[in-house]
Amino acid sequence: MASVMAGTKLSSSCTTCTANSRNPTQEEEEERDQISDDDLTPALSLAASAISLSLRFLSDGGRGGFGGDLLLLPSQTLKLDSSVQSAAMSLARLLTLIRRSPQSLTLNSPSPAAPSTPRQSWFLRLLSSSPSLGDPRWPENFRMSKPSFYLLLQTLSPSLNSSPSAASSGVIAIPPEHKLGAALFRLAHGASFRAVARRFGLPSPDLACRAFYEVCKAVADQLGHLFELSSDLTRVLQGFHWMSLPNCCGALGFSRFCSSVIAQALVDSEGRFLDVSAGWRASMPPAEIIPRTKLHSSQAIVLACGPPLQLNGVGSSVPRYFLGGSCCPLLPWLLTPFSGADEPSGAAAVYNAVHARGMKLVHKAFVRLRARWQLLRGGWKEECAEALPFVIVSACLLHNYLIKCSEPVPDESDMEKEVADGFPAFEGKADKVGERIRCVLASHLSKLINP
Repeated sequence: MASVMAGTKLSSSCTTCTANSRNPTQEEEEERDQISDDDLTPALSLAASAISLSLRFLSDGGRGGFGGDLLLLPSQTLKLDSSVQSAAMSLARLLTLIRRSPQSLTLNSPSPAAPSTPRQSWFLRLLSSSPSLGDPRWPENFRMSKPSFYLLLQTLSPSLNSSPSAASSGVIAIPPEHKLGAALFRLAHGASFRAVARRFGLPSPDLACRAFYEVCKAVADQLGHLFELSSDLTRVLQGFHWMSLPNCCGALGFSRFCSSVIAQALVDSEGRFLDVSAGWRASMPPAEIIPRTKLHSSQAIVLACGPPLQLNGVGSSVPRYFLGGSCCPLLPWLLTPFSGADEPSGAAAVYNAVHARGMKLVHKAFVRLRARWQLLRGGWKEECAEALPFVIVSACLLHNYLIKCSEPVPDESDMEKEVADGFPAFEGKADKVGERIRCVLASHLSKLINP
């Protein structure tokens, strides 16, 4: 009975409330809408001022040019830049919807479209405030210390200095250190050209784009010698010898980038890239890529420079060779792991274990490449995809340069899954000479590791 009474009282109360309420008239609704629209002006002015001040902070560090942006991590700066730009676009759309002009708002700072000058830019303020050694902001922003940056600048400067003809034709001259810094920052963090232009005081995103590809070309022209397959083969052989892989000249692997292209790479025991061929269609199997590469046509000359190596305990010798994964065909110069319906055992199992350690070098090199140069992780616009292979090769050369300079590697723990490309195993016919060489090496390793 109590529950029924309570329900009756509640129902009565609701009926009373409904009876006392009335629908607003059309005139009242229009008046309320008009008042709300007028009240938007102060709020919109505050939003526009906040956006403008944020853009000023990103451009020149705020009032006085020595703001806190120098203390932000690159990821924090880029996230802030993206959020501020999204807010600016949203505000512009809102003004369009309510038919108001941006000029009707009272701003407390200069226009957000005002470009920063090189004198005000974050980069020049970093240069003026940074000591010669030990500043952690350099590896954070450019993946290298300040001395390594200027050594690289000295190497690339012949290709980066603007020509007199360009200056006379009215093309804006960008200092070489700005070009290099902007390109390295974009490569390291995947920053947009708009964000790069703002950070380095460049007049427009188009000039930031031009500087980026100019640096990539300079790297390819001036650092090509860092692909050391032919020039430093003795060191390469020695490194694999210590891994129980006698007469091995490199490990060959493949990786997909941005879901659009495949890169083939040969690496040494220290993770340096010895040879890179990029730009193959993502759908191509490695067995079709290998015959089309320069490495395939030049391996006979490179590997024939040294005699076969006599192996102790087996009475046979092995020529110089590369390691290849199960996705590759077995060739006299490209040794793949044993495979089949049954799990390999005995000498084949020992060989496969040593072979797997060698192939991990390629995987690790691709992981570190992405960890250093995060531009290679994201998607590329279709109109820019043609430049991706060129950027991959430049990134590999810079990777070698950083190893040469003993620069630390960024955290790579979240990159492992991205490099697990999963190429299908080769199912074609194995080369008979390759099979004999692999068996000889397997017998040697078995006696060496399990005497």
